[in-house]
Amino acid sequence: MKLKSILFLVAVSASTLAFAQEGKKFGPPAGNAIVGDTYGSTVTSTESKAMSVDKLAKKLKKDNKKVENVAIKGKVVDVCDKKGCWLTIQTEDDTQFFVKMKDYGFFVPTALKGKNVVLEGNAERKVTSIDEQKHYAEDAKKPQSEIDAITKPKEEIRFVANGIKVVN
Repeated sequence: MKLKSILFLVAVSASTLAFAQEGKKFGPPAGNAIVGDTYGSTVTSTESKAMSVDKLAKKLKKDNKKVENVAIKGKVVDVCDKKGCWLTIQTEDDTQFFVKMKDYGFFVPTALKGKNVVLEGNAERKVTSIDEQKHYAEDAKKPQSEIDAITKPKEEIRFVANGIKVVN
């Protein structure tokens, strides 16, 4: 009888530990996002060689809505609070554009908000569905009134980052 009790306690302890460890997988990675920190692949472009968001938008209009292997610079204004799996970059015309991580292969800390970064990856103009917009608004913990106000698809710049480096 004691052996069964001991085995039961070991099994409960092991499952509790497993679930506690699994819980750590959720949520953005820890970190202060200091200058020089890199997320994903190594970023080889310098801030001076990266193009501005405004130039990227013009290039996307010119090059049939898609630009590959490009480096851009910008200021992070929002990061997914759930996992750090997406972020938004401020544009010169006071709008924002959306950045996802390539193959969902890396995440960024929420401390990246407000930091200037260089991103390397691929950009395109894309129409984002109502449902997808609402999903990201929920992830960003927007007020329900703002979520409910999303009523039509939106064309926007989407960026898939291979790597992100904090520059300033």
